Amino acid sequence: MDPALGSEFLTFLSPGTRADVKSQALEYVLGVSATPEGRRSLCELPGLVRAVLDVTCDPSPPAIQDSYHILVNLTSDPCTHRFLLEIPTLLPALAERLTDPHYVYADSVCTALCNLSREESSCRAVIASQKDQGLNKLLEMICNPDYNAAAALHYLGPLMCNLTQLPEGRSFILDRSRCVLQRLLPYIHLQGSIVRRGGIVGILRNCCFHHGDHSWLLGDDIDLLPSLLLPLAGGEEYTEDEVEILPPDLQYLPEDKQREPDPDIRKMLIECLQLLCATPDGRRVLKDRGTYLILRSLHSWETETDVKRACEKVIQILIGDEPESGLENLLEVKVPREVEEQLERLDKEEERALREQADK
Repeated sequence: MDPALGSEFLTFLSPGTRADVKSQALEYVLGVSATPEGRRSLCELPGLVRAVLDVTCDPSPPAIQDSYHILVNLTSDPCTHRFLLEIPTLLPALAERLTDPHYVYADSVCTALCNLSREESSCRAVIASQKDQGLNKLLEMICNPDYNAAAALHYLGPLMCNLTQLPEGRSFILDRSRCVLQRLLPYIHLQGSIVRRGGIVGILRNCCFHHGDHSWLLGDDIDLLPSLLLPLAGGEEYTEDEVEILPPDLQYLPEDKQREPDPDIRKMLIECLQLLCATPDGRRVLKDRGTYLILRSLHSWETETDVKRACEKVIQILIGDEPESGLENLLEVKVPREVEEQLERLDKEEERALREQADK
């Protein structure tokens, strides 16, 4: 947007402007914010973006909604994050409105914060705006689907998932005195919202990177494994000997038992299992409790290539020999750069071959 035009639009978005004029101005800015070039041009007009933020307090609901749509578009582009975070009122306003149980536009606020927290640098600013009590509040909201009668707040799951990419976010989730994970696990099976459910599984995956907590995660306090396996299980029959090694929640499932319908979530669940295989104790628990049986059946059922490949990687770990001495912890193994590049090249070649085969 031309700077001169931007200055003119500032007058159109002022509090005393007629509603129809303001609506047309917002509609134009919304169109500009829909493209990468437009978002970059808006970042050169901080006054205009501040005016858009001010319109979120306008008495006109359509104007408020349009202004939030603009903010959601802007926050969707990582190139804008540093600029947006320079607006001192942005994060405090969004954080306060998100936690208001009566705020009608809380879904838009939640989406904007979720977008802002995707990149590590801007995520640090978002988590700093939440503080410890803020994370407690987010947890309370995630565990209460009826927190705001006017907003579904499904993006709370991805928002918290983004925050757990940072050590302080994971520390909050893994704090054994808070019982956070015990409260989150039931929502792995929450029906109706793939977004919220995927966010919860993403939180678990991020926490599984912390191998020092694997024994606790797999132990009696959390007993994470059945929660990860149940969405991957179907209604297959197993022999009596096989049933005996499965966790109780996975024994004698009904024939019509449905697996997690979203392939991305299935892949994340498998990635959790792969991370838990990083340590000798984790591999032992997964082997002893029938993980291979569930993954074997899943592999036969699965049609998505990337999910199938993720499944194969875990199966190979479970049926393979234990790593040699000094390499027991797979998360601490240092892979030479040239080997890593070779593996990446082989992965890409395999993906290309599979795509070509699928196209025939």
